[in-house]
Order: sequence, then structure tokens, then C-alpha cells
Amino acid sequence: MADTGRLERPRGIAARAGSWSARHRWAAVGCWVLLVILALAVGSMTGRVDVSESEQVPGESGRVSKILDEAGIDDAAGETVLIQAKGGQAEGGQAKAGQAKGGGLTANDPAFRKAVDAVMAGVRDTGQVTALRSPYETKSISADRRSALVQFEMRGDAEKAADHIQPVLDAVDKAGNGHQDLRIEEFGDASGQKAFDDAFGDDFTQAEYSALPVALGILLIVFGALVAALLPVVLAMTAFLATTGLVAMVSHWVHMSDTANSVMLLVGLAVGVDYCLFYLRREREERAAGRDAQTALRVAAATSGRAILVSGVTVIVAMAGMLFTGIAEFKAMGLATLMVVAVAMVGSVTVLPALLSLLGERVEKGRLPFVGRAKRRGGTESRVWRAVLRPVLRRPKLSLALAGGALIALAVPAVGMNTANLTLDQEFGDRLPVVNAYNHIDEAFPGGSDPARVVVKADDIDAAPVRDALARFRTEAVAKGASKGPVEVTVHREQNLAVVEVPLIGGSDEGKAEKSLDVLRNEVRPATLGAVDGVDAPIGGSTASSKDFNDKLGSAVAPVFAFVVVFAFLLMLMSFRSLTIAVTSIVLNLLSVGAAYGILTAVFQHGWGAGLVGAEGVGAIVSWLPLFLFVILFGLSMDYHVFVVSRIREARLAGRTTKDAVVHGVVTTAGVVTSAAVIMVAVFSIFGTLSMQSMKQMGVGLAAAVLIDATVIRGVLLPAVMSLLGERNWYLPKWLGWLPDLAHDEPAPAQRPSTLVGAGASPKPEADERPRHARV
Repeated sequence: MADTGRLERPRGIAARAGSWSARHRWAAVGCWVLLVILALAVGSMTGRVDVSESEQVPGESGRVSKILDEAGIDDAAGETVLIQAKGGQAEGGQAKAGQAKGGGLTANDPAFRKAVDAVMAGVRDTGQVTALRSPYETKSISADRRSALVQFEMRGDAEKAADHIQPVLDAVDKAGNGHQDLRIEEFGDASGQKAFDDAFGDDFTQAEYSALPVALGILLIVFGALVAALLPVVLAMTAFLATTGLVAMVSHWVHMSDTANSVMLLVGLAVGVDYCLFYLRREREERAAGRDAQTALRVAAATSGRAILVSGVTVIVAMAGMLFTGIAEFKAMGLATLMVVAVAMVGSVTVLPALLSLLGERVEKGRLPFVGRAKRRGGTESRVWRAVLRPVLRRPKLSLALAGGALIALAVPAVGMNTANLTLDQEFGDRLPVVNAYNHIDEAFPGGSDPARVVVKADDIDAAPVRDALARFRTEAVAKGASKGPVEVTVHREQNLAVVEVPLIGGSDEGKAEKSLDVLRNEVRPATLGAVDGVDAPIGGSTASSKDFNDKLGSAVAPVFAFVVVFAFLLMLMSFRSLTIAVTSIVLNLLSVGAAYGILTAVFQHGWGAGLVGAEGVGAIVSWLPLFLFVILFGLSMDYHVFVVSRIREARLAGRTTKDAVVHGVVTTAGVVTSAAVIMVAVFSIFGTLSMQSMKQMGVGLAAAVLIDATVIRGVLLPAVMSLLGERNWYLPKWLGWLPDLAHDEPAPAQRPSTLVGAGASPKPEADERPRHARV
């Protein structure tokens, strides 16, 4: 029966915002549109400032870039072309010691020299290169004289070199086609970046273009009407567009990146659709239960709106954890994602009620013939989840043991998780030519394709002690076993700098290369350059950057985990006024994250079932992923948890027993939680189909965790735990009574009596007997 009595003044921010928006609907919509337009316009005028190379990498590697930047020394993009006799190395890059003595040309043969000349002439004619050096001048010829390196640098800004490397690649290909008896391949800063950008860009473009149609298709099935399905997508995309402009403005203080922008789209679409879905389904449910349109909106605002605020703040806190890593890329991702969540949250509790008020019954326009009819026939409760809940609540201890045990078993492989920065062949396999080129160069010249770089800064770079230290450093690097040489020194007298390039023993083998780096940093440098007063000599390069990044990330894990868990716990405690719910929230979310870690380790590190997701075991999880997944998943998991527990708490305040409230809360939210989860799993799964292993790992990890969270956690473990705890679910010690109360009063829904699973229904008290905060 519809509640037609006088409504109390809305209590709580969400209820008041929704009520105001419904009354001033054109103003609310106009303000939202104006926000989006102004944010985009101002952001376009200010432009986005991206993180620089010196900001991206912490530690000594970052100091290397910073010193060169401050000295005004352009770090040119270096390129290397390998000319190699095909008989000198085993095809496919698997040469072993002694194989070089096979047949084929050597660097002494006229045909080999002719190929070198063709490569040099071809790249010189492009007009894009400088500092072109012949292997016969630099002595860059392998010991077996069957491999040689032509080296040069790209003109102009190193960061833009990938944009004009193509003519050089074409010239090298042309030289290779003219000398079929030789392997002629190119690898370097610009060619490697171009290959990475092409693969990365194609991957994300595919994901971005696929995500929206997939989400819209699922929403059409969920709502059975085109207008209702479009609302969440429109809200999510306008929130993303507005945040894009805001992020551009903020980037002048905290620099951004393309990766942060893509993650912002991913998270913005997920939470924007979720929040709108929660709100819209509740409003429809209230109207179906007999409330008039105005009352239905007020109830949706006070219930789902409140859950959106609690969830949004929790997600924002989780994303803020990335700001404490001290890594520029993570700070950019953290700030961008928390901003898009904040904007989507505000839009959900303001412009969405206004749109629903404007549309009225027209929200059902564009009904799908069969789906729409099925939706109208079906009730608000899920029969499937009611069937699942029956055995769960009949035997909660057994259900808890089985589901909890299964998730713990899934999490076990994570104990042996190995994290690393994936090498090119791990990331892309052998499908990219630059990967094969890198491997072939590294085999013939270990470490030469990617040397360590030492920047020596002194008061007087020409001082005798400094020159002597540089000479001893070159000698000791080889003598101590860190390098086989040649160690090259370039002196910049005007800036009192010297740049030393050291090919590390180990090359593409990260473990061996890091041991060589440790020898350089901890043995060779202290005994040579470190012994001269006033000399600063940080060591960078690819291996150093990877090690410094991992070390910084490792030191940030504990603080970030602690920050996210503690603040999420406090938010749950204040939002539900229950110590028990706060503790169980954290434990259940950690369990789902642990299971996701275990699945990642099993699939991508050990290769168990990797073929099922089109992946392969690469022996490691990309180093940034565990922390990234924890923050994202912990935030997104709270969406479902807050929504389900809010509905359970609402039913409990309306007079139901805890067990009946659990049943009611789960079965009435199961549809929307399942729908939201299906959308997120589908979108994240798109990333699991991309070509890069790191993107596959991210997609599979996110999809697996959301699927586990929406099914096993919310459908089995949560009701089993709450059923076992009973009235202890609402326990708050008196000594915590001083905490701020964020548990705003919710109106009681127009409910029909529900039959308990495994017990008889308890009659609801009359309206005047309900707790004060349960009345409408």
C-alpha cells in the first residue's frame, strides 16, 4: 500500500540532495551540464602536464635523469642496428657458446662491409639521425666477428623520437631485404617505444571502444528499456569527461599520464554505472511496491543515495592510498581515479534524481519486447539467490567452512608470488620484431643493447683525481665481473659532467643483471668515484630503473595497505555504527583480494590454466599489479558490501529479525549486485583479451576478484557470517560511542512480508512502534 502520509524532512546529505534535485530538476541538470562543459573548456585551455622521465623513476635512476635535465643535456634516443651472419647464431635467438664457429660471413668479408655501408647510407639519407657510428670505428664487433652494431641517435626531443622513427625503420628493412644472407635488425629507445606505444595504444583503444557497448548491452538486458539503460552510461561518461578537464587543471600541481587517464576511464565507468544502477533499481522497486513517484525518489535518495555516498567515500579513501607510494605514476593514477569517483558520486545523488523526476514513466521508453515483459512480470527479489540462501542459512557453519576454505585454497599460491618488471619477450612474446632484435643483440653483445648509465658530476670534471677515478672505474667494472666492456665515457666539460655507459653482464636476464648492478654500485663505485670528494655518481639505466622502482614500491606496500585498511575500517564503523560489521567488512574484502592474488599467481606465474584465458605462464606477476589491484579491488568491493549491508540494516531497523533482514537484504539486492558485477567482469575481461601480458594480468585479476566478491562473498560468506553472529552484528562498545555518527536515518520501505529461509517470519511492528529512525 502506498505511503501517502506527510513525509518527514529528509535527513542526511543524500536524502536532502535528492529531494532538492527532484524539486529543482532543471537547475540540477543545468548545473551538471555546465560543470561538464566548463571543466572540459578550462582543462583544454590549461592543457595536461604529464610526468617527466625523471619523475617516473625513483631513487638513483631518477637522479640520473634529473642531473641531465638540470644540466641541459639532451638525453638523445639511441638506436642500434645489428648486422649478423645468419650462420653465426642459432635461429630464434637460442645461440650457445661455440655456435658462432659455424659458417657464414664475418665482419672482414666485403659483403658484410657492404651491408654495413648500406645500413649507414640508408639511415643517414632519412635526415632523422645524428652521431652515426660505424662498427669498424667503435670496435662494436663481436669476438667471433660475425655480429656488428651500427649505432646512432635520433635528432630532436628524445620523448618525441618514436613519432619520426618510421623512415629509419623502413631504411633498415630495405637494407635487410638487399642482403638476405645477413640478419639486419634495429632496436633502441625510439624503435622500442614505438613498438610499445603501438601495442599499448591499440590494446587500450580496443578496450575503450569495447567497454561502452558491452556495458550498454548488459544494461539493456537488466532494465529491459533503452532509456533506463542509457542513463547509467550517460552519467558515467559525463562524469569521466568532467573529470578529464579537472585532471588537466590539477596536473599543473600533480603531473598526470596516459596510463592514469585510461585507468580513470575504467574506474569511472565501473563506479558510475554501479551508482546509477543502485539508485535507479531502488526507485523502480519503490514505485513497483506502490509508492508515488515523489516518495519513491525520496526513499531511493535516502537509502541507495546514502549507500552511494558511503561507498564513494570508501573508494576515494582506497584510491588515496596510491598517493603515499611516492611513485609519480601511482600518484597520478590515485588522484585521477579518486577524482572521477567523487564526480560520479556527486552526479549520482544530484543530477540522477533530477533526470528521474523529469523522465517519470518515460524512463521505461524503448522497451525490449521480450526482456521488458519478463522484467515487468518478475518481482524485485531474486529467486535464484533465495534458492542459494536456503541451504546457506540452514547450515551457516558448513557454508562458512566450505566457501571460506575454497577462497583460502585459491589464495595459497599467492604465498609464492614472484613480482618483476616484465621483459619485452615476457610482455609481448616473439610477435614483435623489436623483441627478436633485442634478444639477438643481447646474445651477441651481453648488456650492450641496454647498458647501465653512470652520470658523474664534479666541481671540475677535468681534475686529475676525477680523471683517475673514471679510468679506474672503467677498469674495475670489467675486473670485478660487472661488465665485459667496452665501457664508454662521454665528457661534457661545460657542465662538468661525464656519462659512463656500462654493458652489464646478464643483459636481459634481470636477476643476473641486477647482480652486476649491485657490484657496480656497492663495490666498484665506492672504491673509485666514491673515493673522490665532491663527486656524485648515481647509476641509472633500464636495470637500475627496474630495481629502484621495485625497491620503492616494496617499501610503500605496508604503509598503503595499512592506510587503506584502517580508514576503510573507520568509515564502516561510523557508517553502520557496528564494530562487528566493520571487522567482517575488512576480513571479507581481504579474503577476496587474496583469492584474486592466488588466481593471478597460479595462471600467470605457474601457467596453470593459462590457455583458458589466452595467456601463458611467464614466471612472474608484473611488479606494480599487486598494489594496484589491492587498492582498486578494495575500493570496488565496498560498492557491493555497502549496498547489501545497508539494505540488511534498513530491514533490521524496520523491525525484522537479523536472519530475516539478511534474507531480505540479499535477495532484494542480488539482482542489482549481479548486474553490476556482470558489467564490471565483462569490462575487465576485455583487458584479459589484450595482447600485453601486463594487461591480461590486470584484466583477469580484476574480473576474477569482482566475480568472487559478488557471488561467494556476498551470496554465501556474508549471509552465513551474519546469520551466525545474529544480534552481535549490531554490537558497538560504549567506549566507541564518541565516534561521529554517519548512520543517517533511512525511511522504511513499503515491504511485503517475507518468508525466512529456515524459520518463520517475524511480524513487523506497527508504524508507531518502529524505531524513530525507521519511520518515513
